[in-house]
Amino acid sequence: MTSVSPDARRIWRGVRLPLAVVLLIVLTGTLLVLFQGEQTTGALEPGSYEPGGGRALATLLEREGVKIPVVRTAAEAKGVARDATVLITRPEYVPKSTFAEIRQSAEHIVLVQPSAGTVEEVLPGVRVSGQAETETRAPECEAADPVAAGSATMGGLKYSATQPRAQECYGGSYLEVPSPQGTVTVLGTPAPLTNEWLADEGNAALAMRVLGKHERLVWYLPTPADPSLETEKKPLSELIPAGWSYAALQAGVAVVLLALWRSRRLGPVVTEPIPVVVRAAEATEGRARLYRKAKAAAHAGETLREAARARLRPLLGLTRDAEPAALVESVAARTGRAPAEIGALLYGEPPADDAALVRLADGLDVVEREVERS
Repeated sequence: MTSVSPDARRIWRGVRLPLAVVLLIVLTGTLLVLFQGEQTTGALEPGSYEPGGGRALATLLEREGVKIPVVRTAAEAKGVARDATVLITRPEYVPKSTFAEIRQSAEHIVLVQPSAGTVEEVLPGVRVSGQAETETRAPECEAADPVAAGSATMGGLKYSATQPRAQECYGGSYLEVPSPQGTVTVLGTPAPLTNEWLADEGNAALAMRVLGKHERLVWYLPTPADPSLETEKKPLSELIPAGWSYAALQAGVAVVLLALWRSRRLGPVVTEPIPVVVRAAEATEGRARLYRKAKAAAHAGETLREAARARLRPLLGLTRDAEPAALVESVAARTGRAPAEIGALLYGEPPADDAALVRLADGLDVVEREVERS
């Protein structure tokens, strides 16, 4: 009888083509990774191919002859900013003093989406006036670069300025602030500079005109780990907006009021009949049995002494916090006994066994009766 099951040769013929395709794909991917080298990632990174990266824009600018030194520390930025355009991708990490030095030497500074606190600190007279959806917007201003670029993908934060020569474009998400030190451009969103949006609308034209004005573009990527900023770090209390502090105070007051409202209020004492009446003698006997079972003669003796001292103080006119020496002297004077004998009885060594405990109890009882009769 002939077997119809596939042998090894037939199996190999069936899988060799798919296996060769898989190996080719793996080999191609490996070679691409090896020859492409290390990839940079991150928002507005000039070497990043990610949607939020800036590789496409950097390539266009370099083709137009713009040199792009990439810097990540304040010291590097200040060293190469002279007569250049400086793009600051994270303005919140740049202290006011560093920004002032860069502004003195740079021809043009571009800030990407600075926060309200940052823009008020580095650009007096400029403030955040609101937020807007990132979408296609018309320039609606007279600034040369936005007018030449036309509609662009703008939005995010909106800015306004008190300077008469300042230009607010794209609904306030683009702001030009001219000054003797050089123009400062504020962008409310990084969208027109990114790989994802650069090819849409007039984004490329706007980015090229804003960042390609000079021979060099300093691409400054600030980081909080910059060692040159250690002396300029602010305490946490200065970084918290004033509105948050006021809100925290209001929340604290609300919590206190809620606690007072929901807290339990003590009402009158509620009497309750005792289900079982336990005679005092039985309770005392039961406690004594527990002491005996635990062989706690010393603890029982201290309990007897403390009770005797508590009863003797009022009889002798002493307060509850009277010193032991005062109690001993008073008892000795009332009974005629030696102070040493009274001290040993009231504050002596703890009894070692039941017999010593009984002797102690008898002695205390005798002394109490003598004080009462005296």
